[in-house]
Amino acid sequence: MPVVLDPDAAAVYKAFQEAGRPAYETLTAPEARAYYAQARFATNPDAPELARVAPLAIPAPHGAIPARIYVPKELRRRDGMSPVLVFFHGGGWVIGDLDSHDVVCRQLAAEGALTVISVDYRLAPEHKFPAATEDAIAATRWVAANARELGIDAARLAIGGDSAGGNLTAVVALASRDGNGPALGGQVLIYPATDFAMTHGSHREPETSVLLTHSVIRWFRDHYLNGAADISDWRASPARAQNLAGLPPAYVLTAGADPLRDEGAEYAERLKQAGVPVTYKHYPGQFHGFFTMGKLLPQANVAVREIGAWLKGLG
Repeated sequence: MPVVLDPDAAAVYKAFQEAGRPAYETLTAPEARAYYAQARFATNPDAPELARVAPLAIPAPHGAIPARIYVPKELRRRDGMSPVLVFFHGGGWVIGDLDSHDVVCRQLAAEGALTVISVDYRLAPEHKFPAATEDAIAATRWVAANARELGIDAARLAIGGDSAGGNLTAVVALASRDGNGPALGGQVLIYPATDFAMTHGSHREPETSVLLTHSVIRWFRDHYLNGAADISDWRASPARAQNLAGLPPAYVLTAGADPLRDEGAEYAERLKQAGVPVTYKHYPGQFHGFFTMGKLLPQANVAVREIGAWLKGLG
């Protein structure tokens, strides 16, 4: 599929190339995390002011899962309780944390007029698959179980995330449907990774190897998975789930210059065929990772606003 970057996306890509930043696959995981953490200062937009932002500690068998709660100034309430979005950050299961996605969580809280709880799941290679999945499921269950204390309505609980976080979102939705979690009102899949087989055409096109390059995505995979056998496990590759019926309404976003483009689009189509209400939005001239770059890419802020409006539409 021919891909032409939007002018602003092309300018950002050129700036990243000229900056001479080392490729993540040439670094150790801690080094890659440090580079990723620094990049947000150049790309994240100004954060909206909220009523409250506070740390949370979610109990888990291995110890507390760090999390952060965001409460906007304008909050939709029913009987004093607000809807909530549990958010899982991207970063290939290797990089990223609460701070890397702090601004976008603030934006989603403000645009959706709802509470957002961001989850800092365990990262690979220190904690390989299925550690991140276990944390995402445990955190979602805990939020639902403690809804009243958190000031949220467990009947209006949605989940979402970008990239690796989109993968975890899809997995939590499947697990919840099958009894390992609460009922969910919606799922937001932002350029999600859905199939570690990586056989879709967009994994081979030169035009998609932008920032999230074909080589770095393999580096993420090899850090996260224990071996080839994990590829067919639906908890790693949710597209391997045979039945997608009964899942919550989905908002699926894809980008043109993205190795994950085709698997995200295919997953959206499979959800539709299974009878799941799907809102699908494709940004043909943007690259993987654009969603958090609202300082440089106006389309990122458009995407946040549209997702916020979709979340409001859930009720």
